[in-house]
Amino acid sequence: MNLIIDVGNTYVKLAVFNGSLLEYRNTVKIESVLKAIERVRHDFVSIERAIVSSVGRLNSNDVHQISNYFNLLVLNSDTDLPFTNLYETPKTLGVDRMALVSASVSQFPKNDVLIIDAGTCITYDFINSQNHYLGGAISPGLRMRYESLHNLTANLPFLNTEIPKKITGASTEQSIHSGVVNGILNEIDGVIESYKLKYPDLTVILTGGDAKFLSKQLKSSIFANLNFLLEGLNFILQYNSDE
Repeated sequence: MNLIIDVGNTYVKLAVFNGSLLEYRNTVKIESVLKAIERVRHDFVSIERAIVSSVGRLNSNDVHQISNYFNLLVLNSDTDLPFTNLYETPKTLGVDRMALVSASVSQFPKNDVLIIDAGTCITYDFINSQNHYLGGAISPGLRMRYESLHNLTANLPFLNTEIPKKITGASTEQSIHSGVVNGILNEIDGVIESYKLKYPDLTVILTGGDAKFLSKQLKSSIFANLNFLLEGLNFILQYNSDE
């Protein structure tokens, strides 16, 4: 069994896989991660291997402690990946993006795949049918856009995410919702259509914290999978364990 540890800036996602089957998933605050892992060890005594993916602030002492429990792989730019990385600056490719592309290799081999991760930022990652990762794009996510409108202007309010009732906002609040949400939806649909002009058989995956909110409103045909990153990390761990 494998333990997956996906570290964000504030929260940590923990998952346990039995082969490719997800048996457990939980989200905890970063300061509680060792206690949470202790509970997982108690409940899943067959765990032998673990992987840490950290875009946040998991300290070296915590990593060392986890390595005492399991055969630990810390994902970084030197980790063997199941695809050919043609990114011009491979050392700067985020570990979350590595995991998402690896998930696509596992689940959609020999396909042209665009992975859209709608989180703090919206990342677009493309891998072609020859298993070549070519790169993608990064843009501000939903909350970042709401926060920027509030923080970088004098009078605009800070709003919670809301589906706009109509395209033409009749008030400042309605206008913000229309601009932020419709802006992102049109961006995503536009990016998908641009890729499809070159890759007609494109497979599109939508994941991330805002995937559920956005998926029902997009015009394009997509696969929504909220566990795609965790599945990718599990595949990377299996890939490195089988060598």
